Amino acid sequence: MSKTYKMIAAGFGGQGVLSLGQVVAYAGMYDGKCVTWLPSYGPEMRGGTANCSVVVSDTEIANPMIAAPDIVVAMNKPSVEKFANRVAPGGFLFVNSSLIDTKVERDDITTVYVDTFHIGTEAGNPKGANVVMLAAVVEYTGVVSEKNALDAVAYSFKAKPKLIDINLRLYEFARDYLRKER
Repeated sequence: MSKTYKMIAAGFGGQGVLSLGQVVAYAGMYDGKCVTWLPSYGPEMRGGTANCSVVVSDTEIANPMIAAPDIVVAMNKPSVEKFANRVAPGGFLFVNSSLIDTKVERDDITTVYVDTFHIGTEAGNPKGANVVMLAAVVEYTGVVSEKNALDAVAYSFKAKPKLIDINLRLYEFARDYLRKER
């Protein structure tokens, strides 16, 4: 049976939500899946709102637009307010608890609170919130394989090679941290 994952990653510009979605799309391609990545951001970019839609599917994707996502990554409070009620029943909502203190009142989805700043700081990379969240999404949903998520992280930092190993280590630290908490 074919499987399709529909994901929205949202937050402030500069938090890496577009990059997070792009890494998931690359990893999906490496997994041999059909993928789409559709960014959306305001004219102010850094500091303004940004989100992207990603679809990863075993079959061709007819429409990249997402009404009811299976996965939502909310990196800021406005994103929780905008997208939490759109998550499909049985889906996942990943909340950046470093910036969001609200609790989501839905019992038909899995809500995962990820303290991205704390985990990043523990790993020595407090600016890597999107990589921490990527590790959480892959760990909890299996949207893409971990091997290809790591390969996609490396590919996404190819223009800044010094950051490849730092971010790969952050991913692995975050994954191990989340496994202990689970």
